[in-house]
Amino acid sequence: MKLGSVLRWGAPALAAGLMMSAAAFAQDAAAPAAAAPTVDKGDVAWMIVSCVLVLFMTIPGLALFYGGLVRAKNMLSVLMQVSAIACLMMVVWIVYGYSLAFSGGNAFIGDFGKIFLSGVTSESLADTFTDGVKIPEYIFIAFQMTFAAITPALIIGAFAERIKFSAVLLFSVLWVTFCYYPIAHMVWASNGMIFNWGALDFAGGTVVHINSGVAALVGALVIGKRVGYGKDIIAPHSLPLTLIGAGMLWVGWFGFNAGSNLESNAGTTLAVLNTFVATAGAGLAWMFVEWAAKGKPSMLGLASGIVAGLVAITPAAGVSGPMGALVLGAVAAVVCFIFCTTVKNALGYDDSLDVFGIHGVGGIVGAIGTGIVVSPALGGVGVDGYAMASQVVTQIKAVAVTIVWTGVGSFILYKIVDVLVGLRVSVEEEREGLDLISHGERAYHS
Repeated sequence: MKLGSVLRWGAPALAAGLMMSAAAFAQDAAAPAAAAPTVDKGDVAWMIVSCVLVLFMTIPGLALFYGGLVRAKNMLSVLMQVSAIACLMMVVWIVYGYSLAFSGGNAFIGDFGKIFLSGVTSESLADTFTDGVKIPEYIFIAFQMTFAAITPALIIGAFAERIKFSAVLLFSVLWVTFCYYPIAHMVWASNGMIFNWGALDFAGGTVVHINSGVAALVGALVIGKRVGYGKDIIAPHSLPLTLIGAGMLWVGWFGFNAGSNLESNAGTTLAVLNTFVATAGAGLAWMFVEWAAKGKPSMLGLASGIVAGLVAITPAAGVSGPMGALVLGAVAAVVCFIFCTTVKNALGYDDSLDVFGIHGVGGIVGAIGTGIVVSPALGGVGVDGYAMASQVVTQIKAVAVTIVWTGVGSFILYKIVDVLVGLRVSVEEEREGLDLISHGERAYHS
């Protein structure tokens, strides 16, 4: 009872009011009421910026990075595939994707409780990593939507220059439904299986990179090699565009990694710094190991190392110390270099733009390495009950589940798409180039 109300009722009521207040204070002392959740304008502003940065990674960042790596006759097709996938995934996300990834369900997949964003309003809130601090659910939906938009777009680099556009769209919808949403739920939802194992994936090492990288490798194997692969010269048509795309990816990745902190605080600054140093270390490591192995450092190698570093630090961005991030990026770059050259050549598969070699392998190194660099002894932030050996085992379990789930699931989905619309263009159409065959346009006019 408020004092002003007591005074209006006079002296007799004052005594009763004081007794009621004393009882209320005693009750509060015994069981304090939970504080109302707070929404900070700075957090909201940072998350809006992060959404835009991740979109920038995709369009035009990833589109240009991939586009520069293909031949001129296929440039426009890659731009089209990345852009169309992003648009399609955004629509699917708000129809049912968000619900399957983050709404109820069981240990493997969500439910349809928020289909068409049912029940979500401007008043709805989403949790952050700080008790009592929340952000509007709309911005959480938008942020996670950008992840769902870029992940299937990463896959198409493995079979660029030879796949039907209709197959790209159909596969992307099926793949996010049966591979991406379940893995996202298992890793990030509070009732997800991998989440409850205690596996660490700060910004998507398993959900985005291993998931897409393994699907890419399966696609490259199922669809087969490009016409002339291993016989003809199949060289990137514009490495300057590839470097521009790599730079855009690096800039956008700050939203990807630091935005995953969901707040604007000291933890966010750690993710920012790690995204700088891991990437720089990886770019240099790739450059120097290539220089030693081949006699010359290439710009393509430097750009590839930059992306490998970004991939590797993704799961550890908010939990590693800066020195651990530097080492993790450098190690991942060396391993990725070996897979993109020695292993790929020995096995003879045609992963056109090295999606598995960089995203799949870099994601695996980063996810497992996260269990190491999180150690407080190495400058990491640590986690409750941390023991390096057990955390690394947990990380390996999460990696294994992701590989098996998306490997088997992707293979089945490729086969379904092949039956329904066909995966690959004809040999004649492939020789002509997908720009004209699929879209009736050319990227360049002589």
